[in-house]
Amino acid sequence: MSRARTLLAALVAVQVAHGRRPAPRPPAETRAILLAMLGVSGIEAAEARGVRAAATAVGVPGAIGFGAEVLGVATGRPFGRYEYSAQLGPRIAGVPLLAAAAWAIMARPAWVAAGWCSPRPALRVPIAAAALTAWDAYLDPRMVEEGYWSWPGGGRYAGVPVSNFAGWFVTGLAAFSAIALVDRGAPSPRDDGALALYAWTWVGEGIANAALWRRPLTAAVGALAMGPVAVPALRRRWRG
Repeated sequence: MSRARTLLAALVAVQVAHGRRPAPRPPAETRAILLAMLGVSGIEAAEARGVRAAATAVGVPGAIGFGAEVLGVATGRPFGRYEYSAQLGPRIAGVPLLAAAAWAIMARPAWVAAGWCSPRPALRVPIAAAALTAWDAYLDPRMVEEGYWSWPGGGRYAGVPVSNFAGWFVTGLAAFSAIALVDRGAPSPRDDGALALYAWTWVGEGIANAALWRRPLTAAVGALAMGPVAVPALRRRWRG
């Protein structure tokens, strides 16, 4: 078993254990989970594509996402008016440094999954942006409920406004447009670790929200959001 697959298996075990702990879960654990996911995503990318490509796959969306967060906290655009608490650790301009991890963690898995749907950049970029935004349908409700950030004006979906997801999609378009300039190749079996991380997140978050956290709406919306990318990507990979 490759190092990336071993680490992914360990991450799954840690996430399951974390998810089964009674709420409220300590913020330190959440921060550790985010860092562990970032580490697995980065190591998988390096093992599959090399260190330089991994730095691009993780660094570009992390930097673009963090810049968008700084702009969002300061101006309310493109996500709407929101603010972070201190639970994610040190902040710059009101934005936790760990916010960059949220963009970097799932960027490569979304890019690989989108590549199995269509390798053409004109389609792959918006599919990847949609795939990344779909993950936030799971992420945002939980983090809002546990006090990591908040929307003073509220929102119709678990306290989150639609503008947040529009902002994620636009930011994803920018990030993946940049990645498409340097990564023009279609995905291959060596990228299976990234696809597995996307698929596990789709399934695992759905089960956790439905069975452990009693959030059926979040479970349904997240599963329906990630499924249209996850299912065809897995089917096409399976068919080779």
